[in-house]
Amino acid sequence: MEKGAAESSLSCARCGKPALLQCPKCAELKLPREGAAFCTQDCFKAAWSSHKSVHPKPNAPASQQPPEGWKYCLKKGRGRSLQLPRFDWTGPLRPYPISKTRVVPDEIEKPDWALDGIPKIEPDSDLQKRVEIKTPEQIERMRETCRIAREVLDAAARVIKPGITTDEIDRVVHEETIARGGYPSPLNYHFFPKSCCTSVNEVICHGIPDARKLEDGDIVNVDVTVYYKGVHGDLNETYFVGNVDEASKQLVRCTYECLEKAIAIVKPGVRFREVGEIINRHASMSGLSVVKSYCGHGIGELFHCAPNIPHYSRNKAVGIMKAGQTFTIEPMINAGVWNDRLWPDDWTAVTADGKRSAQFEHTLLVTETGCEVLTARLPTSPGVFPWSKP
Repeated sequence: MEKGAAESSLSCARCGKPALLQCPKCAELKLPREGAAFCTQDCFKAAWSSHKSVHPKPNAPASQQPPEGWKYCLKKGRGRSLQLPRFDWTGPLRPYPISKTRVVPDEIEKPDWALDGIPKIEPDSDLQKRVEIKTPEQIERMRETCRIAREVLDAAARVIKPGITTDEIDRVVHEETIARGGYPSPLNYHFFPKSCCTSVNEVICHGIPDARKLEDGDIVNVDVTVYYKGVHGDLNETYFVGNVDEASKQLVRCTYECLEKAIAIVKPGVRFREVGEIINRHASMSGLSVVKSYCGHGIGELFHCAPNIPHYSRNKAVGIMKAGQTFTIEPMINAGVWNDRLWPDDWTAVTADGKRSAQFEHTLLVTETGCEVLTARLPTSPGVFPWSKP
């Protein structure tokens, strides 16, 4: 590590502390000092596996280069670049190039954004302000679609291990969805370029599957939504990659418990705002924080609609739960501060301090006596969580 200038305006690319050391390779290549500064040798070594991605490799063997046509994502999915964007990264993770858009067969029923990236019915629907009570026929379609979404997420979970890329996870989600006659709802939704979201380590949500290989010790959230028979089913889970440190295990387990405790109060007559109180209380007891920028949402024939379901305390959510409503609860819990920042792709939300984040999500139906978890784990679901069933 090279000693930098005496100025203390630079922050450690890993932990955010004042930094005076600089990556020697970055210095040699005359790369920007921001994102290449570290406070100690230990921080530099810990960040190396991700940090080294910023070094251009013009002479690297073809096997180490991203395949032809893979580029970095920019402008909410509408732009591509051959160069890693410049950004004041909050943690050690970096974006990698992404593959070309995957194709959906013509015979698959598609939502109205599939071709041009622009939702047409959703933004102006009265269901953005009114919470729909689903008909029995709609509920039956929701059950079927949510079961398919669960099967697709389980298929993705089975391939997660060190060395696999998040793009490979996306391929599995894409192919498994189509094999069941569904459309991967995120694909081209407001120009999102992939069929699912893969959020690694400090990524809170909306991570874009790319060429980075998962590493031993990572955590990764996979968020799947399926469009089938005119309705959407949405769920996500956070998985361990290889041997994960104890703090990350506790973060993931607490997030799982936050969702379980929130689901337990869902029934007619409960205020939507109570969900956030339950989640915030449990997360705070473990010294964790709750993300405020992203919420649960109504779902059905629209991907996102009323009600809005904040996960934090003292929120201003309006309304009470009624039988026949369907919505998601999807707490995002951070190891550090709750604040988030957006990467240059305008999709990937990361923790402001670079610490890890976890998330779990279910689509729920309010019943006369409680709720039905439409995306519940199945007897065939992989047993990836030691504390859960199956």
